[in-house]
Amino acid sequence: MPAVVLLAIVLQSTASSSGAGGADPLPGAKRASAVRATSPVVIDGRDDDAVWRVAPAITQFREFQPKEDGDPRYATEAKVAYDDRNLYVFIRAFDPHPDSILKLLARRDVRAATDQLKIMIDSYHDRRNGFEFAVNPAGVKRDYAIYNDNQEDDAWDAVWDVATQVDSLGWTAEFRIPLSQLRYVPRGTNTFGFGIWRDIQRYTERESWPLYRNSQSGISSQLGELTGLDGLPSPRRPEIAPYMLTKNVSVPTGGAFDRSQKVTGGADLKYGITSNLTLDATVNPDFGQVEQDPSVLNLTAFETFLQERRPFFVQGAGIFRFDVNCSQVNCNGEGLFYSRRIGRAPQLDYGEPGSPTATTIYGAAKLTGRLPGGQNVGVLDAVTERAASPLDETMEPTTNYAVVRTQQDFRNGESGVGMMFTAVNRNLDQWSQDSLRRSAYVGAVDFRHRFLQGHYQVSGSFDLSRVAGTDSAIARTQRDAVHFYKRPGAGVSYDPTRTSLSGNAEELLFGKVGGGITRFETSYLRRSQGFEANDLGFLLQADQQSWNTWFGLQALHPSSIYQQAFWNFNWWQYWTAAGTPVERAANTNGHVMLKNRWWVHGGVTVGQLGTTFCDRNCSRGGPAVRVDPYLSAWGEADGDGRPAFVPFVWFNYRRGDGGRSERFNGNVQVTYRVASQVNTSLTLRATHNVNDVQPRGPDSTGTHYRFAHLDQKEVSLTGRVDYTLSTTLTLQLYAQPFVSKGTYSNPRELADPNAVAFDDRYQPFAFAPGGFNDKEFNSTAVLRWEYLPGSALFLVWTQGRQLRDGAEGPRSMGGDFRDLFDLHPENTFLVKASYWINW
Repeated sequence: MPAVVLLAIVLQSTASSSGAGGADPLPGAKRASAVRATSPVVIDGRDDDAVWRVAPAITQFREFQPKEDGDPRYATEAKVAYDDRNLYVFIRAFDPHPDSILKLLARRDVRAATDQLKIMIDSYHDRRNGFEFAVNPAGVKRDYAIYNDNQEDDAWDAVWDVATQVDSLGWTAEFRIPLSQLRYVPRGTNTFGFGIWRDIQRYTERESWPLYRNSQSGISSQLGELTGLDGLPSPRRPEIAPYMLTKNVSVPTGGAFDRSQKVTGGADLKYGITSNLTLDATVNPDFGQVEQDPSVLNLTAFETFLQERRPFFVQGAGIFRFDVNCSQVNCNGEGLFYSRRIGRAPQLDYGEPGSPTATTIYGAAKLTGRLPGGQNVGVLDAVTERAASPLDETMEPTTNYAVVRTQQDFRNGESGVGMMFTAVNRNLDQWSQDSLRRSAYVGAVDFRHRFLQGHYQVSGSFDLSRVAGTDSAIARTQRDAVHFYKRPGAGVSYDPTRTSLSGNAEELLFGKVGGGITRFETSYLRRSQGFEANDLGFLLQADQQSWNTWFGLQALHPSSIYQQAFWNFNWWQYWTAAGTPVERAANTNGHVMLKNRWWVHGGVTVGQLGTTFCDRNCSRGGPAVRVDPYLSAWGEADGDGRPAFVPFVWFNYRRGDGGRSERFNGNVQVTYRVASQVNTSLTLRATHNVNDVQPRGPDSTGTHYRFAHLDQKEVSLTGRVDYTLSTTLTLQLYAQPFVSKGTYSNPRELADPNAVAFDDRYQPFAFAPGGFNDKEFNSTAVLRWEYLPGSALFLVWTQGRQLRDGAEGPRSMGGDFRDLFDLHPENTFLVKASYWINW
């Protein structure tokens, strides 16, 4: 089916281009003109090329931060030119004190505390998408893709060039953006959306052409227009980056360790099927240069969300985004596409030493772009290899993953409808057929509509899911924590003979997104008991409905006390699909940027108001348990990012169960710039968690739902060093020791889950509650050299140490940290080289 979809899209993209060309011109839109260069522009940061003497200057810059529509402190001028291969931009940032211009080296795509010049190009001219190219005075490049008007994909990387100069007048930047890196519909004359931003870091001032308004929603929709682009060609942009890799890995063999040497290769491919439709593919990818996931000990019934870090899946991820259970009040990563499922850790584990910890990706491909009819399209297909234990038992079968996402804009991007389809098909066998689902499909539609000058928006979605497999596999699905079909009061019947399970989800949101100082949103979200999206998405819980309301005020004009200030109030209520109330809470938060450029944040939440129940994380499949109100408060202070030393402090305190349970989390971080090219940070995270009724799951009979008093301490220390030797050569060091330990006491079982009095809900029950001591150490060292544009060499060393004990142990926290370094390390050494070929 994915191949058929791909073919249909390609055929449609080559059909009649009636209606192509982006949005209609906006009345009163700011316009700039580009001129054709008769010879290639030399990229040296100087304006001595002939074309710069004839190109008209853009001069009407305005301040947008901290004051919206203010007079700029210093003048800025920009000029635009083009030829058959490139778009050129020259910007002169006047500054009477060039010795005060902040100029720091940093890794590519890292926003250092420096001045900056940025150009934004909406080459589709659809006021929804675009590209950003930024540079600081030291020549450090950053690039982004814009999607959905105001969301940025910082993992998007293009091959482009820029040069900077600091002189007696200020500083300059000269950009060369290959047309092959942009996407547009070629015609006699093109118009691009276009904008320029300037940051003067020492004053925390930002200026733009045309004026960008923080009081309005969107980025692309606020851009001006670049005209005069006559006779642009239709580049196909063929690119290929083959790589070779050698990896040496620690392999446990019984009670000892051996080494495994691996030499492999693969390639990344990019090809412009049309001028606005691009194919990205990867064959046998290896992401060994990616930083390891942070350590975490999860004591809940829910899965831990892990951030995607692999470049192929991070780039363009916004195209495939389709949120579930996401509003201004709560949004926690749930959605229909979670790329970490592809190449995931095997779902079956037989406890055999040397078993694989991830599945191998044979290959993956993405087709993204905009069709002539104005539809934004994303198609992804990936195939993973069977993962087997040392005894050849299947841990993860060969699997195909497919995603299709389309969006159609109307009314110059003010309205739109979209569609999402995901499919997972597994090649099951005797080891996997009774545990894993054979197939999983999700189809969804969404819409948005802005009105009253774009200040108000109504949006929503409707999703359908269906999973199928053997009766044993579907029975496991019904029993897992996402569904808990056997939970008393669930309102559904557990059926162990089912071979499929279907469900649906609905969302409706209405809010004010622009204009004035007020914002609000109210939303209703629902998921049925059988809704299942976890084969290729991320879903914590089905069987839920909620009503969320958010109201906010923003003060964007500086006063004698602050630069900016924000305040919001939230109210939310949750029920199961059958109507059991599981949460009522109110919350208020404040965010203030002081005159000294420090940020101060804080908030208070009062939750579980009235009669509410815990239906998931308490009895773990048993009846819903009545819960008592809680009080939670948090605070944060962020230091001014301009000095060499930048502090950060955050804390959260929660107290519930009538004072029997409390939790304190604290983070302290210091960032210190040792030199202009060396940046360090150290983060201490500490948690003390006292939960008087920590769930311990049902006993072996499934009739006693056990609880215990938990006293848990958790500490991690994360250190980072970024050494930028040049704009193309960087060294990154990362290390994190982590210890989490606790002891269970006062074992009990559930007595009367509906009892008003806390003590009446539980009664003594004899079992050994135990404890835990989880020690982990992860580190990564990455040397990256971009020896040619688009070509890179990586030298990587990763190390891991871990030990899990069934008791807290007598050691102090410091002793546990020291014990980490007595554990046997698992080292991986990797050398990876890629070479970018473009023709």
